[in-house]
Amino acid sequence: MNTEIADALEAEGIVEPFPIQTLGLPLALAGSDIIGQARTGTGKTFAFGLPLLQRVQAAPGSAKRPRTLVVVPTRELAIQVAADLTTAGKRTGARILTVYGGRAYEPQIDGLKNGVDIVVGTPGRLLDLENQKHLSLQDVSAVVLDEADKMLDLGFLPDIERILTKIPDERQVMLFSATMPSEIVSLSRNYLRRPTHVRAGDDDEPGQTRISDIAQHAFRTHPMDKPEMLGRLLQAEGRGLTMVFCQTKRACDKVAGELKDRGFAAAAVHGDLGQSQRERALRAFRGGKIDVLVATDVAARGLDVDDVTHVVNYECPEDEKTYTHRIGRTGRAGRSGTAVTFIDWQEIARWKLINTALGLPHPDPEETYSTSQHFFEELQIPAGTKGRLAADRRERAGLEAEEIEDIGDTGRSRTERGAKSDRGGRGAQSERGDRRGRGRSRNRRRTRRSGSESDTGERTSSGRQSSDAGSAKPEGKQDASGESPAPRRRRRRRTRNGVEQPGKDDQG
Repeated sequence: MNTEIADALEAEGIVEPFPIQTLGLPLALAGSDIIGQARTGTGKTFAFGLPLLQRVQAAPGSAKRPRTLVVVPTRELAIQVAADLTTAGKRTGARILTVYGGRAYEPQIDGLKNGVDIVVGTPGRLLDLENQKHLSLQDVSAVVLDEADKMLDLGFLPDIERILTKIPDERQVMLFSATMPSEIVSLSRNYLRRPTHVRAGDDDEPGQTRISDIAQHAFRTHPMDKPEMLGRLLQAEGRGLTMVFCQTKRACDKVAGELKDRGFAAAAVHGDLGQSQRERALRAFRGGKIDVLVATDVAARGLDVDDVTHVVNYECPEDEKTYTHRIGRTGRAGRSGTAVTFIDWQEIARWKLINTALGLPHPDPEETYSTSQHFFEELQIPAGTKGRLAADRRERAGLEAEEIEDIGDTGRSRTERGAKSDRGGRGAQSERGDRRGRGRSRNRRRTRRSGSESDTGERTSSGRQSSDAGSAKPEGKQDASGESPAPRRRRRRRTRNGVEQPGKDDQG
């Protein structure tokens, strides 16, 4: 490997490779197509990122068009991958640009005009920029599809295929996925040439979640008692950064608001927030200004924070894959972690399916309340703890201490959307929303313009003419009472065989 890249990694304390890196790096450096299979948090970014950086440095030049492309499913993952590549390539001079929806186009277009070596982006924005002729893929010699199974879940597979058809045939393709559904297998057969399948870990097989690294707990709870239980759980011994998962965006806002009322430094992340607000919350979480992040599944996809000690499923996940992805936010990079799942009585059947699929030891979760002794003992919560954080323990600066970055958001806030679609499971809408742009208001009225008056009449802010052109009333004329006279009725003329006929007003 290039010395400058190795020195940059060593400066960050990265000296020992993970299994996926040991298996994938030699193949990637040799230019082979790869199908890499490993769970999240096991070093996949460097497995494909280091060969990309070395490729760029081996073929230096002043070309402005990108030579490598990394496609990811979510905005947060794009930011994270670009940050890792920047860390590893800071001594190589590699030009790395991140493009994704929710941000203004102009800075991304300027970055492309100035020249770039590696572009990291989401499918929707990449296609937008390519269709607008700002992004050229003619010189791309290597492309990476990261978290391919998640892109499939979000409906991006057609976009991925369109991107691959725009890249030259002579290219290296590296596809990374935690699971290998049939659609991903078909994609690899159509667009990869004699790929080598490397596999580190068995995240896609039932029962192979790292129970030895993650302590998993399941409790049957009552909905009215869950806020108090969560408040007490967040005061467990050794509890650090914590992620709380909810099914809907509205539930995220509600839980985050309750936690803040109880004195915890918490913030919500979901698709109805503007991109600047989402990035603000993530920066505050990584920086320790908040220590509880309440998120939907899609908003947290690809989120990699090493110091997460606890994951709480405030609501039961939809299936075993969602459960695995959620608890995978903790116990990363060889660390230990704790996963807690609250299960309402109506979710018992769903939980039993998850428990059976993963081979977990909780087929019938014990009925638990915020005062239950076993709840305190299993999670190491100090005796007597209440669900409200004491004033002298509120040491975090909070979300308000993190400044909002003006990034020219293109999305709309919840207040603008009203009560539209509160499902948290379709993040593709937030990514594709930037293609639609800002739609015109439908609350408009059409007015008929006649004569020269309608051409010169001024329009009010609601789109109607301030002068009543339709009435053909001379301006400034009023009757004795000071009111404008009623408009004169237009006379209709009737003809028969070309001869004008008398009307009612003409008959005496």
